[in-house]
Amino acid sequence: MKRNGYNTNYIRIWETVKIIPEGCVASYGQIADLAGLLGRARLAGKALSETPAEIQLPWHRVLRSSGELAFAKGTEKSLRQKVMLMNEQVSVKNNRVKMRQYQWKPTMEEFIFRLKY
Repeated sequence: MKRNGYNTNYIRIWETVKIIPEGCVASYGQIADLAGLLGRARLAGKALSETPAEIQLPWHRVLRSSGELAFAKGTEKSLRQKVMLMNEQVSVKNNRVKMRQYQWKPTMEEFIFRLKY
């Protein structure tokens, strides 16, 4: 299904990514699950890769489940993601973030009241 010309599943993913707080990170699978798309981590990645330029997302806060940055170490995109995370005081070492320390763990209330889809 589509809404405003966009895939509704993508919209759910984008709206979920929008509410990740500064200084926190989430995995692709976590975003998919929170968006009601259980087990669809790859869809979350696809949705982020196809985000229209006019939609402002904190995409840099979404990582692999291991805490590894989304892009290969040393690439321009990887360095950009690293800098953006470090600007939010998220420590990045060896292209990885400690998920135990920085992973977003929203309460049900926080999630429901911030979400707008």
